[in-house]
Amino acid sequence: MGCRHVRAFMPQVPLILSLFVLHGHSFWQRSIHGLLLVEICVLFYFALSGGILLCGPPGVGKTLLAKAVAGEAGVNFFSISASQFVEIYVGVGASRVRALYQEAKENAPSVVFIDELDAVGRERGLIKGSGGQERDATLNQLLVCLDGFEGRGNVITIASTNRPDILDPALVRPGRFDRKIYIPKPGIIGRIEILKVHARKKPMAEDVDYMAVGSMTDGMVGAELANIIEVAAINMMRDGRSEVILFFYFINK
Repeated sequence: MGCRHVRAFMPQVPLILSLFVLHGHSFWQRSIHGLLLVEICVLFYFALSGGILLCGPPGVGKTLLAKAVAGEAGVNFFSISASQFVEIYVGVGASRVRALYQEAKENAPSVVFIDELDAVGRERGLIKGSGGQERDATLNQLLVCLDGFEGRGNVITIASTNRPDILDPALVRPGRFDRKIYIPKPGIIGRIEILKVHARKKPMAEDVDYMAVGSMTDGMVGAELANIIEVAAINMMRDGRSEVILFFYFINK
């Protein structure tokens, strides 16, 4: 029986998603996309153990990037949040890890993506009681799957975290998550492109100054920029206007 918490993606037209994820990314982010694709292909071709760790702030698109690259590589994609491994009963989390990798093996070649790895990958022994024992048992099972002692079965693991500094040393040693790729927040050109992507299906005013909005959103990530468009559209309907004016977001938010 498969892990019921897993979101599976079986690519039919893989390049569509891959090309979509490139919108809103500068040359630097496109280079990251290429680097991640190369890393995945190398791991598959040489049947290497271990995985790839995507680091960066929340909302920069780590999950979407991993899914896009898996699609471009033409492999299946299984996604789960590490917090869904954590239970109060010892053994449940470990069984979910085994079920996840079993499902990925049955649909190989595939990529397993574990979001928020730090939820289960914190240094062992810090949490006392049954909760700590369960977390440690879950992490131990994940390490076994990464090492391939039970047969890796042409499965590559990618994980994401906002806190690589608190991960258990055993997770990031050579042969496990020893390949690290940092994904930064988008620059002004990236922010403008992201705004335009999310504005495509909205009745935007012809005189929207994306450069001005891009300058006003320094430090924002993709999720926050998408929200700007949504809030501006809500303001449009609330005020009875027929066009979305982005400047209203900053006045009425």
